[in-house]
Amino acid sequence: MKRYSITSLLRNAMNYHEDWQLAWGSPEPKPEYDVIIIGGGGHGLATACYLAKDHGIKNIAVVEKGWLGGGNTGRNTMTIRSNYLREQSIPFMDRSLEMYEELSSYLNYNVMFSQRGQITFIQSAAATRRAMRQKNTMHLYGADYRAMSFDEMKRRLPIFENSPNARHKVSGAVYQKSAGIARHDAVAWGYARMADAHGVDILQNCEVQGILRENGRAVGVETTKGIIKAKKIGMAVAGHASVVANMAGLRMPIETQPLQAFVSTPIKPILDAVVVCGGYGAYVMQSDKGEIVAGSGADPYPSYAQRGTPPIIEGVITAVTEVFPVFRRLQLLRQWAGMIDICYDGSPIISKTPVEGFYCDVGWGSGGFKATPISGKTFAHLIARDEPHELAKGFTFDRFEKGKLVLEGGVGYNRG
Repeated sequence: MKRYSITSLLRNAMNYHEDWQLAWGSPEPKPEYDVIIIGGGGHGLATACYLAKDHGIKNIAVVEKGWLGGGNTGRNTMTIRSNYLREQSIPFMDRSLEMYEELSSYLNYNVMFSQRGQITFIQSAAATRRAMRQKNTMHLYGADYRAMSFDEMKRRLPIFENSPNARHKVSGAVYQKSAGIARHDAVAWGYARMADAHGVDILQNCEVQGILRENGRAVGVETTKGIIKAKKIGMAVAGHASVVANMAGLRMPIETQPLQAFVSTPIKPILDAVVVCGGYGAYVMQSDKGEIVAGSGADPYPSYAQRGTPPIIEGVITAVTEVFPVFRRLQLLRQWAGMIDICYDGSPIISKTPVEGFYCDVGWGSGGFKATPISGKTFAHLIARDEPHELAKGFTFDRFEKGKLVLEGGVGYNRG
C-alpha cells in the first residue's frame, strides 16, 4: 500500500486533496462473483478482507446499500471489551480484543485503539455476586478481569462522588485493564482499503432487493444496479438482518431495537476509562476529541427508528451526573440511535443457513463493533471452508431449534 510522507500530507492538505489517491475504488458490478458479502460495515469488510488474505478468494464483492460504515458501524460508541459470561463468548471476544491490539499494524491504518480500561461500578449485593461470578469465569479462560476496591476506584476516578443521597451507592468495582475504545469509522476504512488492495469490489449505493434462488440454493442477488450472480452469499448486516433474511425465505430468531447514545460538547481530558454504572444501566467515557459519550441499554420495544428519545436521555443524564456531578455543567451536543438485531439468547449467529450457499453473521446486539476482527475472520473461515471456525462453533443458526442456547448475560439489553 502507498505510504505518504509528512511533506506529501501537507501539500495535499493545501490543495484540498485534489490529487489525493482514492483509498478504495468504485467499480461497476461484475456479472458474477465467487462470493458476495451483503453489508459494507465493519463485519462485511473484515470478512471480505480475510477471505482474500487468508483463503485466497479474490473474486469478491461487498454490496452496501449506502456508504461504507454508514449503518451501526458509524453509530456505535467505540467500546472494546471481553468481559462476558459464557464459555463460547469469552474466548471469542478475548481473541477479538487481542486482534484489536495489532489491528493498526495489520491494516497499516491507524484505528486509534486506546486501551484505557473499563471500570464497572458495583451498586448492590446482587451486582457483587454477579461480578464475582463473571470474574471467576473470565479467569477460567485466562481473560483479564479483576475486582477493584472502592479506594482504588476513587484514586483512578478523582471526579467521582458517592453522594449520601444516591439511589444506588457505589461500594466497589470490577476492572478490565485491556478494554478500551477505537475509532469506529477508521476500522471500516482500514478494512475497506486492504480489501480493495486485494482485489475486492466494493459496491456502494447498491441496495439488495432480493435473493435469487434455484433448487433451494442461493445463486445471486437482485440489486438497484441489476442482478449479480454468486456461488456463495454472506449476510453481515445490522438492523435489517430479518429483512434481508426474509428475501431468502428465512425467518430469523431476532428482534430489532433502537440503541441510543449522545455526546457533550468537548472538554479537556478528564475521564481516562470507560465507566459502566451497572445499577443505572448507563455508561460514560470520553472520546479522543474530548466529548463525553454516554448511553444505556437498548430501548424496551422493537423499532427501526434511528433517533433519540427524551426519557432515555433523561435517565442516562441523571445516572451519570449522580456519580460525576461535575458533568452537570456540560451541554448536550448531539444524540442518535442505532438499530440493533438481538437474538433471543443474547448471542450472535455465525452460521450456515437452511438455504444452501447462504451464510449469516448477524444478531450482535450491542456487541458488534468490539467483535469486528474476529467475526470477520471466523465468518470468512465458514464461507471459504463450509465448516465453522473453532471459536464460533456455538453460534449456529440451528441452536434455537435444538435448545442449545448461549444465554449471554454479559450484555446490557432492556428486554421489554
